[in-house]
Amino acid sequence: MKKAPFIILLVLTFIAEALACYLMLSKIKDIKTDPVKVNECMYSISENYGDTSKYNTQLDYVVIDNDGKLVYKTRDGLSESVNEAIKTRGLIIDLTVDGEVKGKVIFDYNIGVQLAEFKQNIVIVFIIIGVLQIVIIVSWYIYIKRSMITPFTKLSDFAARVAEGNLDMPLQMDKGHVFGAFTESFDLMRSELKKARIAEKKANDEKKEVIAKLSHDIKTPVASIKSTSEVGMAITKEERAKEMFGVIDAKTDQIKSLVDNLFTSSVQDITEIEVNPGMQPSDVISGLIRNADYLSRADTFTIPECNVYFDKLRLQQVFDNIFMNSYKYADTAMHVNAETAGDYLVIRISDEGSGVKEEELPLLKEKFKRGSNASDKDGAGLGLYLTDYFMEKMDGLLGLKNLDKGFEVSVYIRIV
Repeated sequence: MKKAPFIILLVLTFIAEALACYLMLSKIKDIKTDPVKVNECMYSISENYGDTSKYNTQLDYVVIDNDGKLVYKTRDGLSESVNEAIKTRGLIIDLTVDGEVKGKVIFDYNIGVQLAEFKQNIVIVFIIIGVLQIVIIVSWYIYIKRSMITPFTKLSDFAARVAEGNLDMPLQMDKGHVFGAFTESFDLMRSELKKARIAEKKANDEKKEVIAKLSHDIKTPVASIKSTSEVGMAITKEERAKEMFGVIDAKTDQIKSLVDNLFTSSVQDITEIEVNPGMQPSDVISGLIRNADYLSRADTFTIPECNVYFDKLRLQQVFDNIFMNSYKYADTAMHVNAETAGDYLVIRISDEGSGVKEEELPLLKEKFKRGSNASDKDGAGLGLYLTDYFMEKMDGLLGLKNLDKGFEVSVYIRIV
C-alpha cells in the first residue's frame, strides 16, 4: 500500500505549521520601526524645525518640547507623552536643532494594529494548513477505503456467496489495491469448486441413471414372468404345480416392488438424464413397439418409411412406459396407428379404458403426479414424466388425450 506519500505530506504540513508559528512569534518580539525612515524623519524635523509643512511624514510620530507640550503630530491617536510612549513601547528620541535639544520625537509602533495584523496572519496560516491537512487526511481515507476497505468487503461478500453455494458469480479482477493479488486466486478457487461440484453432480446422476436404467429394464422380464406364471397357474391341473406358480407370482410381485422402490429413489434426484438422438430409419420403430407390447395386445400396424431423429434406447423406454401404463390402468386391447404430419412421424397408441379426468391431463407429465384412477394401483408417477422428458430431449413431442372410449398417447418423432 502506497501510504508513504500521505504520511510525508501530513508531516510536512505539521512542520510548516510549527515553523509559521515560530516565525510569527519571533516577529512579534522583534517589532521595530525602520531605522532608515526614522533617521529621515529626524533629519527633516531638525532641518525644518518650526515649519511643520516640510516635515517628513513617512512614519507616525509626535513632537513635544522640553516641557512636554505638544508641538506637532502626524495624526490623532498617537502617544503624546513620554509615559504613554513607554507603555506602548514607542521609540523616544531627543530632538536636537543646531546642537541644542529642543524636545523629543516619539515614534509610535502602532503595536495594537500590528498585533492584530499578526493575529490575522496566524489565523490565515492555520486555516490554510488546516484545510490542507484535512484534504490530505480525507484523501488518505478515500485511498484506504478504495484500496483496502472496499476490496476486503468484496472478498468477504464473495466468500459468503461461495459458502452459500453460489459458484456462478465470478470475483471481479482488480490488481490496483492491496488485495489485488488474492482476487485471481479466490476466483480460481471458485472456478475449481464449481468444476468439482459439476463433476460430482454428473457422477451422481450417472450412477443414479444406471440404477434407473437397470431397474426399468428389469420390469419388462419380471412382468413377462408374472404373466406367464398366471397363465400357467390357470391352465395347470396339478396342485403342486399351482403352488409353484403361486410362489413364482408372489416372488415376481416382491421383485417388482423392490425394483419400483429402487427406480423411484434413483430417478427422483436425477436432474438430467443423458439422451443421444441421431438419424435412423423408421422401420426400427416397429421392433421397439413389439418389444414393449410383450402381451401382444396391439393390433397390426404399419410405420411409414422415412428417416427420423431419436435415441433408440430412450424411445424404447418411451414405448415401454406407454404400454405398461395401459396394461396397468386399462387392461384392454390396444391400437397403434402411424402417419406423417408435417415435420413429424406421429405414432398414436390407444386403449379402450376409461381414461382420466380432463383436468388431470396436464398434470400427468409432471414428476410424481398420477390420475385419480391410479389410487388403487402401485406406481411412482414417473412413467409419463420420463416419457415427456425423453421426447423433449429428442426434439419431439408427447400428446395425451381422452377418446370417446379409451385413452390415447401420441408420440411425435421429428423427421429429418
